[in-house]
Amino acid sequence: MPDLFGGAAPYYARYRADYGEEAIKHLATTFGRDSSVLDLGCGPGTVAIPLARHVREVTAVDPDEEMLAEGRRLAADAPNIRWLRGDSTMLREFPPFDHVVMGRSFHWMDRRTVLAELDELLPPDGVVALVGPTRDPGEEPWEPVMRRVREEFGLGAMTATNSHQATGEHHDDVLATSPFPDLRSTVYERRLVYDLDAVIGLQLSYSYSAPARLGDRLEAFTDAAREALLASTPSGRWEYVTETEVLTARRAPA
Repeated sequence: MPDLFGGAAPYYARYRADYGEEAIKHLATTFGRDSSVLDLGCGPGTVAIPLARHVREVTAVDPDEEMLAEGRRLAADAPNIRWLRGDSTMLREFPPFDHVVMGRSFHWMDRRTVLAELDELLPPDGVVALVGPTRDPGEEPWEPVMRRVREEFGLGAMTATNSHQATGEHHDDVLATSPFPDLRSTVYERRLVYDLDAVIGLQLSYSYSAPARLGDRLEAFTDAAREALLASTPSGRWEYVTETEVLTARRAPA
């Protein structure tokens, strides 16, 4: 996988919303305290770090060394997390695991190939869990403004070959025809508040507007974003309700 998030790791860790305590507890209950969990595409540990308090061990894997370094820094007091550089094409190289969880990473993978390989690697009761936005997430309140700014800078969305956007198949469509068709979905709502710095920092956490992609236009981009956002919302404060889905997939009952 190419370096999609160059320079984004500190912004990702600080400004991307976590998944919330309820979602993490849901995962913990599903996996069990004595389980070993693979967090595939872990980023800076958004799932791995809070989940590690509830399971035996977490193997946190990501292709981006900056993300792993940020995760190690944030989890300095969590000895049961193993941080490894790698991706979904290296599943057989990782230590054995009982379950696998993926946050906002599954869409970057060859989803069917990954699920077929997990079918060979997971134990009979192994669970594949996805955590993230719901099937039809609402638009963030600042997105119309930021879309215009990105267009001014020629920043188009970066879409993975096998993503829902590219194929029209959402994750649950893919899972339903995979070796893990027994699906359970739970959605948790939270009300979040962002200030101006948080909204701008969030933009720098995305692949399509990461600092490495902006290069020497970084300052101009943040200045333009700040001006446009304040022109639209002078208070510099946005509040919205976000939905996090925990989607668990198991093999079909015998």
